[in-house]
Amino acid sequence: MKRMLINATHSEELRVALVDGQRLYDLDIEHRTREQKKSNIYKGRITRIEPSLEAAFVDFGSERHGFLPLKEISREYFVKNPKDIQGRFTIKDVIKEGQEVILQVGKEERGNKGAALSTFISLAGRYLVLMPNNPRAGGISRRIDGDDRAALREVMNALNIPQDMGVIIRTAGIGRSVEELQWDLDYLLTLWSSITEASDKRPAPFLIYQESNVIIRAVRDYLRQDIGEVLIDTAEVHQEALTFVRQVMPQYESKIKLYTDNIP
Repeated sequence: MKRMLINATHSEELRVALVDGQRLYDLDIEHRTREQKKSNIYKGRITRIEPSLEAAFVDFGSERHGFLPLKEISREYFVKNPKDIQGRFTIKDVIKEGQEVILQVGKEERGNKGAALSTFISLAGRYLVLMPNNPRAGGISRRIDGDDRAALREVMNALNIPQDMGVIIRTAGIGRSVEELQWDLDYLLTLWSSITEASDKRPAPFLIYQESNVIIRAVRDYLRQDIGEVLIDTAEVHQEALTFVRQVMPQYESKIKLYTDNIP
């Protein structure tokens, strides 16, 4: 039987293991003491434009300003239409210092380099990834091929996707009904609406949305019919996972179990 084992007894790290019988086939560890910014969504302010790099530096609330290349700036933030500019336009033509933008961390800061940022947001759900300001992106995960890919194309055509948005179907979406995928899409659309509303309420910089921890990500991404049970060794984290499952995939609630044995 396949099982998900969640170890949360250590104050410094969370561990999620996926096992099939006695065989470990996946392991994910998150260090609690290290602040994770990747995939978080912020409201930031452009503080400096660097034409030589075709990029801008953005204050998003971190000690070190983030790096935002021109190719990662959505046209919705352009202050001037590139078609109105004679010749090749530069980053200084289309954005300005002091401008506020909603952005997502693509890569954590390393050494003396700031975090890599993008205004093209992606929100991962159970079966789908929503790209609310990138209608040209989307489709079906590259890991899906053959008959599954053809079947998902038909399902995707039946989804009610807003015209100005893009959607990718994840591998977990294989075999799911239109209703299940639409439910996931509606959840992500509601989440995006909450993010934009929160952005309007305060000036930059501040954190709008924090990406889920490793436990919620693992449950969201890997809990399927073939997982027999999810064993969690602390009451607090067990309750956290249970609350999430009740909201997003209530059919699996009975699989979430608190592990109380003395043997780890």
